[in-house]
Amino acid sequence: MQIVFAASECAPWARSGGLGEVLRALPRQVTSLGHKVSVYIPYYRQVREQAPEKKYAVQSITIPFQYYNRFAAVLDGGVHGGVQIYFIDCPELFDREFLYGTSAGEYQDNWERYALFCRAVLEGAKLLGAPDLFHVHDWQAALLPVYLRTLYYYDPVLRNRGAVLTIHNAGYQGRYPAQTVERLLFPWDIYTPERAEHYRQFNFLKAGIVYADRLTTVSPRYAEEIQTPEYGQTLDGVLRSRAGDLRGILNGLDYEQWNPATDGNIAAHYTPENLSGKAECRRDLLHAFGCGHVDASTAVLGAVTRLTTQKGIDAIAEIAEPLLRENVVLMVLGNGEEYYENLLRSLAAKFSGRVLVRIGYDGTLAHKVEAGSDLFLMPSRYEPCGLGQLCALKYGTVPVVRATGGLDSTVEEWNAETRTGTGFKFQGYGGEEFLAAIRRALEVFRGDKEGWQALMRNGMAQDHSWAGPAAEYVEVYEQVARARS
Repeated sequence: MQIVFAASECAPWARSGGLGEVLRALPRQVTSLGHKVSVYIPYYRQVREQAPEKKYAVQSITIPFQYYNRFAAVLDGGVHGGVQIYFIDCPELFDREFLYGTSAGEYQDNWERYALFCRAVLEGAKLLGAPDLFHVHDWQAALLPVYLRTLYYYDPVLRNRGAVLTIHNAGYQGRYPAQTVERLLFPWDIYTPERAEHYRQFNFLKAGIVYADRLTTVSPRYAEEIQTPEYGQTLDGVLRSRAGDLRGILNGLDYEQWNPATDGNIAAHYTPENLSGKAECRRDLLHAFGCGHVDASTAVLGAVTRLTTQKGIDAIAEIAEPLLRENVVLMVLGNGEEYYENLLRSLAAKFSGRVLVRIGYDGTLAHKVEAGSDLFLMPSRYEPCGLGQLCALKYGTVPVVRATGGLDSTVEEWNAETRTGTGFKFQGYGGEEFLAAIRRALEVFRGDKEGWQALMRNGMAQDHSWAGPAAEYVEVYEQVARARS
């Protein structure tokens, strides 16, 4: 089977979170199962800095809009891990400092940027080899199945091609004014409550949900949650209407990138059989954050996160004072909303030497936090799957998480009697339960060294590789192919 992946990110070229990591790992695993896979992403400035040589696969594609045309090209990014990479080049739309917007908000023409991307992928695929199926990701690529079933319905090359949409986070939908329909040359009959209209706006993600052949999301628990008003972000109704076509497939972790036995970003390697290198990684992490001597009895709490409301940064701030009465040091790496960046800066100033913050994303430092921390904090309001806790488990860093989405699916509460479990969970969203879960973890860290090592080894023994999820995705592809044949 030939499959085209279309997404707004793919590591290592463009990454702002878990989406980029999925697009690096999943296509390679699908290729290993005997399928031919191509990945298309925009040729952002960040991509150009890593792949500056322009080797054209398709030199010019005309993309029509209501009153004008744009011109794009498809660049050949080479074959990596058996996967052909293509970049959609349109400098006036993608040659910018950031992927989606600045701290002040998203770029106002994102509707145009990602509509062009979707059409350019379709046009490029027609010329470079039409796939059996398009696998598109999140709202930025969600218009591709809409184009397939409307403007390209009679296209002799593309009309019977399948489309699978994966929802990585239903909180981001691509909502734009009604006139966007005609700006993108769609027929007005798609702008109805049953199709692309949503609260008097043209909703990219909703349109993709309606027009894709099958839907997936990144954990079984999140597939259930997004069909409820609490987590569906106002899309729960349309998702319930397509419940029979929706499947939750838990994300994997790329163990070529994340493995303490081989990781070149950390100070020392270690394994479940020999954990001695973990202490050296902890010392290296403290040094990297400019922290002075910290006694072995002091727990190092780490977090690598986007600084958004979803991630529960306010919960960390709420418990900071009582938490820091405990014998702990807190280290946070991340960037995002200006409010939360400033909130963490103020905590670092107030608790100097006890709260250490790095604003920004640093891939090497992220590995150091995962390896060098004792506990890893993820108090998310909701979490479709989560990458941080999967990394923490592999690195023997005990996660403390809210029991939602993929966090609930991948972390098992520690049981001191049976010596089973991999971390600590709390249910309600609020500081009191979060603090109680951290205190349960600290009790084991301080008072039960054998139990703590069992906790670490239990986590490191978990298998969250991509082999199983990739096989599940191939099942979905085959279902679509059969239905379309």
